[in-house]
Amino acid sequence: MSEKIVDARGLACPQPVLLTRKALKDHARLTAIVDNETAEQNVTRMAEKEGFKVTREKRADGIYLAIAGEGALADAPEAPVACAGGGPAGPLVLTIPSDCMGRGDQELGQLLVRTFLHTLGEVAPQPDTLVFFNSGVKLAVEGSPVLEDLRALAAKGAQLLVCGTCLGHFGLKEKLAVGEVSNMYAIAEAWLRAGKVITI
Repeated sequence: MSEKIVDARGLACPQPVLLTRKALKDHARLTAIVDNETAEQNVTRMAEKEGFKVTREKRADGIYLAIAGEGALADAPEAPVACAGGGPAGPLVLTIPSDCMGRGDQELGQLLVRTFLHTLGEVAPQPDTLVFFNSGVKLAVEGSPVLEDLRALAAKGAQLLVCGTCLGHFGLKEKLAVGEVSNMYAIAEAWLRAGKVITI
């Protein structure tokens, strides 16, 4: 039986992750081929989260990810949903779609978002996940006035998901300074598994 190949070169986020995950439901071993580091990171993160081992090989025509596990994804138990504080509600997800807070004066909005993120480290409960998209990704890149606050939240265990498509749109992929480049699959999963989603 020939090895399953998932050719995800040239596909936009989140297609490489979705195609690979779908194939893993029927195959315990396959090779996913991608053509950029963001897709490589996203596919690797998904596969490792599901208990698969990933081996990377960079070739002239793409990045080859050999994915292997004990059994196909369909046979694996569903990953448990982590609950904030051990309670039944589920994780607390904070969504940040802009580098401003509120509508109206932009300078005031930027001041408010800086104040909010600084204050966030001092209050409870702490968010389990922060999702940055659209111009909100600018808060997680080099030169951002809230980097130290975001690093402090990450050090306390918060996961910071930063939209890769948005970083690319603003030409900021190489300037990410905190958090992880993410994709719509991971972001949608974070929202749908959340006990509460708050958008500022």
